[in-house]
Amino acid sequence: MKICWENTDSFDESEIVIVGIPDESKSHALRKGTSEAPHRIREISTVRDTYKRGDEISLGLPSEGISKRVYDYGNIERSQIEDVIARIVSGSKIPISIGGDHSITTEIIKSVAKKHGPLSLVYFDAHPDFVSSIHGYYGSVFYDVLPYIDTKTSIQIGIRTPEKEEIDNIKKYDIKVITPFDIIQDGIQKTIETILKKIGKNVYVSLDMDAIDPAFAPGVSVPVPLGLRNTEVALILKSIAKKGIRGFDMMEVCPNYDVKDRTSHLASRIIAETISSIP
Repeated sequence: MKICWENTDSFDESEIVIVGIPDESKSHALRKGTSEAPHRIREISTVRDTYKRGDEISLGLPSEGISKRVYDYGNIERSQIEDVIARIVSGSKIPISIGGDHSITTEIIKSVAKKHGPLSLVYFDAHPDFVSSIHGYYGSVFYDVLPYIDTKTSIQIGIRTPEKEEIDNIKKYDIKVITPFDIIQDGIQKTIETILKKIGKNVYVSLDMDAIDPAFAPGVSVPVPLGLRNTEVALILKSIAKKGIRGFDMMEVCPNYDVKDRTSHLASRIIAETISSIP
């Protein structure tokens, strides 16, 4: 199963490469099933974003269309991440990865940073994932990637349920945090201006779908109320993408707990909208 808006069957000719990583081995979530997300997101993108008239099939694209050449690499194992991502970025292509649990992001960032140097990380999540007392799991991602990012130009968006240890680390490393309440108070345009001013040149974006309120994205592994609206996330991502990104990943969709595939469909649309904005 390929993503429905793949528009080239040549890896060498592609500019954007989709990679599925169906692994949740580092998750401690009570909800299981994020390993099913890469397949389900692809499947739903095909079912709901294609239109058939007679023998002809038309794709439901973003309003701007997709001008980049997109290739779907298929699924890989966790052990393959470093080599596959290195192959993608070595050819100046942009990897877009679909997980899986959020710890996958650590492995991707390590590989991307080897090519581009310290990254400006934009981290969408309901949780800071900044636990430092335990390493190598989905709750320690931000701490684990510290050697590979520029903390001065990195930012967390959507945070609303931090642990005390994580709050201490946010203060210790002086990480900029934008909560859903900040966006309501400041407005979306001012928020985007703040983000674009903060981030640097080599931008990597990681989106845990639980950053979005469960009203829009119920099918995630750790849902938290009072989250971001779906259109807010899409618009912020599009604005960042227009500035240029080195990579993007989407994690923690949990199809087993979804409602009529709303989260998987939203995930596919967000990926398409982000791609459409990459210059």
